[in-house]
Amino acid sequence: MTVPAPRLAHIAEHACVSEATVSRVLNGKPGVADTTRQRVLAALDVLGYERPVRLRRRSAGLIGLVTPELTNPIFPAFAQVVEQVLAGHGYTPVLCTQQPGGVTEDELVEQLVERGVGGIVFLSGLHADLSTDPARYADLAARGVPFVLINGYNEAISAPFVSPDDHAAMRMAVGHLAELGHERIGLAVGPRRYVPSRRKREGFVDALGSTLHMTAGEAELLVQHTLFSVEGGQVAAGALLDKGCTGIVCASDMMALGVVRAARERGLEVPDDLSVVGFDDSQLIAFTNPPLTTVRQPVQAMATAAVGALLEELGGSPVQRTEYVFQPELVVRDSTAPARPRG
Repeated sequence: MTVPAPRLAHIAEHACVSEATVSRVLNGKPGVADTTRQRVLAALDVLGYERPVRLRRRSAGLIGLVTPELTNPIFPAFAQVVEQVLAGHGYTPVLCTQQPGGVTEDELVEQLVERGVGGIVFLSGLHADLSTDPARYADLAARGVPFVLINGYNEAISAPFVSPDDHAAMRMAVGHLAELGHERIGLAVGPRRYVPSRRKREGFVDALGSTLHMTAGEAELLVQHTLFSVEGGQVAAGALLDKGCTGIVCASDMMALGVVRAARERGLEVPDDLSVVGFDDSQLIAFTNPPLTTVRQPVQAMATAAVGALLEELGGSPVQRTEYVFQPELVVRDSTAPARPRG
């Protein structure tokens, strides 16, 4: 189908400018304010006209995005926003995903550098794993490649970090369950070596202390470290149910789905017999059975801030080497309910 040639009057009316102004923009002539020029180009796009070749945005370069495997829907959610923001600034995103036993983060970075990327966004990468050597990031900086890190602050790495407030997330989740009358609340969280796991554990222990007046020792007994997966949540739930928990907070929505599965295998109903709170709130979580109460990561704000920091670096304006912390939000659905009175 042939795209019709732009009609000046049609575009001018839509952009609220004169036909002469439209003509100047389409022909690349000077003397038009940038905001007016953008309004005319936006009108072209909205009305379905092709931009003249000279006005099409050229790529400002390649930006790498290194993510874990995409089976957890929160990672594609982050990737989508990062890609949209980069593309909006003329950059071409290069998505690199890590598979267990596959190409390593270091190998992916080497491939990206060889392709001449202008910078890299790392999402939940090795920076979040305290058992790994952070020197790899100093080496990357020494090669002149700017980068930004999402989820997993490490003070040994000099770079901008973007994180959710894990302590606040645990206060919200525990507070919600306590208000519903739950007195025995457990936490299913990932391996100890990950920064988000440690922070959630700390926040959970603090929340049980301030909300239910438990000692740190008592609260620690209600923490189960496991894998960040459905299967991991299922295993953790078995141990926490054996400890009499009527409410379980999870470090990811995928783990929460495993907790629900474990409850049903024991003949328990969620939320009648067990209340479950997840973490992330990726797009499909509202459609689970039951719809999952969860703590929502502010994905849009976090991803946009991460890209913004990287673009500042690329523009020659170094941003502060610190952690930018974003507030999560409790989203209450049907997987939590008042605790049943003890018989």
